[in-house]
Amino acid sequence: MDYELSKEQEMIRKEIRRFAEKEIALVAGELDETETFSVDLTRKMGELGLFGMFVSETYGGQQMDYISYIIAVEEVARVDGSQAATIAAGNSLGIGPIYYFGTEDQKKKYLPKLCTGDHLWGFGLTEPTAGSDAGGSKTTAVRYGNEWVINGSKIFITNAACDMSLGVTVQAITGTRPNGRPEYTCFLLEHGTRGFSTKAMKKKMMWRASNTAELYFDDVRVSSNAILGKPGDGFHQMLKTLDGGRLSIGAMGLGGAQGAFEAALSYAKKRTQFGQPICKFQGISFKLADCAVEIECARNLLYKACWLKNKGKAFEKEAAMAKLYCSELMGRVANHAVQIHGGYGLMKEYGVERFYRDQKLLDIGEGTSEVQRIVISRYIGC
Repeated sequence: MDYELSKEQEMIRKEIRRFAEKEIALVAGELDETETFSVDLTRKMGELGLFGMFVSETYGGQQMDYISYIIAVEEVARVDGSQAATIAAGNSLGIGPIYYFGTEDQKKKYLPKLCTGDHLWGFGLTEPTAGSDAGGSKTTAVRYGNEWVINGSKIFITNAACDMSLGVTVQAITGTRPNGRPEYTCFLLEHGTRGFSTKAMKKKMMWRASNTAELYFDDVRVSSNAILGKPGDGFHQMLKTLDGGRLSIGAMGLGGAQGAFEAALSYAKKRTQFGQPICKFQGISFKLADCAVEIECARNLLYKACWLKNKGKAFEKEAAMAKLYCSELMGRVANHAVQIHGGYGLMKEYGVERFYRDQKLLDIGEGTSEVQRIVISRYIGC
């Protein structure tokens, strides 16, 4: 097996790391403190080519492999979870469903606008009463001739209520299947459509500089052309989207763990107690050694899942494993990083407290850790 990255992939890592350290790191703390979504940074990330990385050039994308995309998310997350969330959701959840399931007209209409980073698209699945139980959605769409009328709401939707938000993919119940279960269809709903409103969510513990929204649909009328792909395919589309999205969440966990580890290692080399750097004490050095081992394991697991996806092989089990391991790994590393910093680790002037806070969403988003264990257990035959 070849574990070396290509020259192009190495170049992508270096370029994005340079950008993240130069452009994002300097303002990440302030944006987090003020809960400010940065249009400027998002556009700069678009100019760097971080949106539509896996999309064909036909639709304005970069036409790169999935590992390159994951490396990009990883490197941004190494510096700031909020900006990484904008990239991950913008690609996996915003662009992905349109690219993989949209009609040719839908792809040509929306993808070129989204791949530049000038506009963002949301992924409307979660509802106040439908989180882990994605099939518990209550949003409905009723057909009247060639029109559909949508009513309901969504919550915790990334990139859906800022100045750059162009629209959102909405899953709604459109009927009942022969087996008695609900039929789901996804609709592409543009901002400005009558009856469609959004509200930005504030006072978050984590990802405070990313945009999170509540969505409301009050007799929203759309034509049949707004259906993503085919009627009745909505639930399948959402589940397949989540499979890919788990890889980007895994990348956020890996990148965040790397950033927290590097901060802890640097501090441990500089901080002296009892006449020597604290990294010389076994209690500290063993923590750092364990972090280094787990980060290496996480990277190999995540990259293998991406390699399988690139090859067109089944990757769903490995994606769930990577999402679970990488997200929980960041929690362990961030906890060690705060502990190594001691009292300073609790202060906002030191970045490790932000890694500590940002990690928690990774245990919940794109399927909770509990759901990932359910998914994995089914794949292994339990």
